Amino acid sequence: MTRRDFNAGRSAVYSQNGAAATAHPLATLTAIDVLRSGGNAVDAAIAAMAQLCVIEPHSTGLGGDCFAIYWKAGSPRPIGLNASGRAPKAATLDWYREAGIAEIQVETPHAVTVPGAVDGWCRLVEDHGTKSIEELLQPAIKSAEDGFLLAPRVAHDWARLAGKLALDPYTKARFLPGGKAPRAGDRHVQPELAETLRRVGREGRKGFYEGPVAEDIVGRLKTLGGLHTLEDFATNTPTYVDPISVNYRGYDVYEIPPAGQGIVALIMLNILSGYAYGDPGYSEADRIHLLAEAAKAAYARRNALIGDPAFVDVPTDHLLSAAEADRIRADIDLKRAREPAPVEPMMHSDTTYLTVVDKDRNAISFINSLFSGFGSGIMGPQSGVMLQNRGTSFRLIDGHPNVIEPGKRPMHTIIPAMLGEGDRMVMPFGVMGGHYQPVGHSTVVTGMLDLALDPQDALAAPRSFAFDGELRLEATISDEVAADLAARGHKVVRQDPVGGGQAIWFDHDRDVLIAGSEPRKDGCALAY
Repeated sequence: MTRRDFNAGRSAVYSQNGAAATAHPLATLTAIDVLRSGGNAVDAAIAAMAQLCVIEPHSTGLGGDCFAIYWKAGSPRPIGLNASGRAPKAATLDWYREAGIAEIQVETPHAVTVPGAVDGWCRLVEDHGTKSIEELLQPAIKSAEDGFLLAPRVAHDWARLAGKLALDPYTKARFLPGGKAPRAGDRHVQPELAETLRRVGREGRKGFYEGPVAEDIVGRLKTLGGLHTLEDFATNTPTYVDPISVNYRGYDVYEIPPAGQGIVALIMLNILSGYAYGDPGYSEADRIHLLAEAAKAAYARRNALIGDPAFVDVPTDHLLSAAEADRIRADIDLKRAREPAPVEPMMHSDTTYLTVVDKDRNAISFINSLFSGFGSGIMGPQSGVMLQNRGTSFRLIDGHPNVIEPGKRPMHTIIPAMLGEGDRMVMPFGVMGGHYQPVGHSTVVTGMLDLALDPQDALAAPRSFAFDGELRLEATISDEVAADLAARGHKVVRQDPVGGGQAIWFDHDRDVLIAGSEPRKDGCALAY
């Protein structure tokens, strides 16, 4: 790893015990408190994520979905959990056609799939935790009931989404007190959500998917014209999956398999593995150009081929084959940009990701999301549960792999990741940011394995994103590099800071954890 530049940025966090990294200091502290009280990585992750569902409500919530990759100490490889929800059983393509709906809009009940997050939390705690879900939800309950102070990035995003929050009367009443978004440092309470968390603590997953909470959510959705039923909620279940992987520079990069877009990151890394990406002969513009061309090819395959494998045959082995990577590289010109492939038109960047490694070296990579900011903008009035808008990922096109069908999971953007070396865990990591996430994963992996950056510097490095016909560059990328890329045929535009990640590297030789946290968010890494 390269030497730290003390003129800017911040240091990675080193520890010989446990470490945690989240998008909010209070959530990171919650995770550390759980570890110090004897909990393991799963316990700490669930407690921290529940906390984030209260204090970072635009990004995540009980009404969203979650995914996890968990590497139990001593196991030869990690396991994955897909806790994404499904479309209502009445959601047929014919129904939407007859209703005159050609595209599922965000602020509608049709955007809401059955939330999978709480199911995922309860399953992880039951199977791999050491503490009760009731104990782990106490910090979140306290924040919801007593109130929490808005962090600066949370307040910024909250204000940006005020127009959306005003569309639903229940959402407006709870999240726009006095008719306006709270500011950084203001205290905000969510008493309805506190009671829902208490119910989940007492009753487990039944406290959410059956009884008053489910009745409140389903009743609200039905009032708005949704197709959801109590049976849809009661029969929801998460799924354990085998992570898929490719080898990059001697390390195995693990992702959740489709219907998630983790496969996109793996396709990109397969492509980039054929270049001496870290060679000093490559300029910054060369690396950004190669990343962009790899992204175009990988996202085109995502949009054409990825769907719920319970409904469609996803050619995973073919997409991750060396032959496919060779074929894509043959079409890449280092000096000229290709015509961009079609990409999904909407940006969704409101998600939260965290990672924890405990003293025994159990490691979890964990992500939870409402998709768009404040999800669908629809809230259960009695439960205080904000509902996600994952259904907007479905296509209403007959024969499309991601066409909506009863009980189907949509193509999912949120992707936790894990790095391994043989049978050893090396680094849980993730980069949130909607469609950007596979590019973010590739940027962190290449930054660390090709450019020898530590986790903190890899997360802080300037970001680019080839998306929807544009090459979007953060302000930290120089005008000279931007001009070089434009000369290669890219449509270069400037973008606000994109994505948000966390990572914890395990230095096996020294038995040391090295943690980094996203500087574009409010959070931090902590250790003990």
